[in-house]
Amino acid sequence: MLQGLCRYGARRRLPVATAALVVLGLLLWWLWPREEPPTGTITLSTGTEEGVYYEYGERLRAAIARDMPGLKVVVQSSDGSQQNVARVATGEADFAIAAADAVETYQQNRMPGHAGLRGMARLYDDYAQLVVARTSDIETVEDLRGKRVGVGPDDSGVRLIADRVLKAAGLDPRQDVVPEKDGIATGPNRLRDGRIDAFFWSGGLPTRGLADLAETSDFRFVEIDAALVAELHDQDDALGFYRSSVMPADAYPSVQRGGTVQTLTVANLLITRAGVDPRLTEWLTRTVINSRDSIGSHVHSAQLVDLRTAIYTDPLSLHEGARRYYRSMKP
Repeated sequence: MLQGLCRYGARRRLPVATAALVVLGLLLWWLWPREEPPTGTITLSTGTEEGVYYEYGERLRAAIARDMPGLKVVVQSSDGSQQNVARVATGEADFAIAAADAVETYQQNRMPGHAGLRGMARLYDDYAQLVVARTSDIETVEDLRGKRVGVGPDDSGVRLIADRVLKAAGLDPRQDVVPEKDGIATGPNRLRDGRIDAFFWSGGLPTRGLADLAETSDFRFVEIDAALVAELHDQDDALGFYRSSVMPADAYPSVQRGGTVQTLTVANLLITRAGVDPRLTEWLTRTVINSRDSIGSHVHSAQLVDLRTAIYTDPLSLHEGARRYYRSMKP
């Protein structure tokens, strides 16, 4: 009987002891010094307001406000990747989103500040999209000969891709087509009005500017086939960042009508400079990864941000702060 009472008492003391340990743990957590988040002001260069870069940047600013309430983020619109790379390299912006091909081109041309560029995270892929009216007679890239073609602003990533795809198809971007500086900001309206025959766009799926166009105009995509991508690779080793890919049928359902589109993709990177505070970049990298779901609920492309692939920021080496974050996440 006495032994039974002892065992009963021991069983009663065990939950009490466990509860005491939990309370002690919570108290230590509350009293333990915690690192204060970075403060100050940073600039983030994104893209045109109709594109995914800009929307992603605005959503990231909101996520940063939650994690680092004392850090002010100035979101800059831009013409796209080429301008973004230049802004970061020269100190006009602290961070930017840029396609890997634009980064590589900037480095190869040894432009100002190229050696100081660093990567923080691989984000998601851009899809090249060649858009024409549904009734157009343009069926291949080669059919753009003599046509009025939106190839993007001078400092955009679209311009890089458009010029290279045209060359791969045997067309001179300045002589064999009538080049216009239309991108996603102006291309949809000018195509709908018949002022251009086609335009190139490179962006995440879906891009708001094209989704909006689908509500008011009937258009379709022209394929960029695997043979053209292979030709790009043969032209220059730097063009290995382009991968033959397929745009899924649900990207723009009313446009694709159940069909996929052969095209090319290129990875997007979050970039900065070597001299930016490592503690800031560590915090910001953490926010990028942790905000994937909250941003992805509004920006579909952001759902593809993944801790396992984020560290692959070729052609840039990782910034020290980003490296610290990824190391801290190893099991």
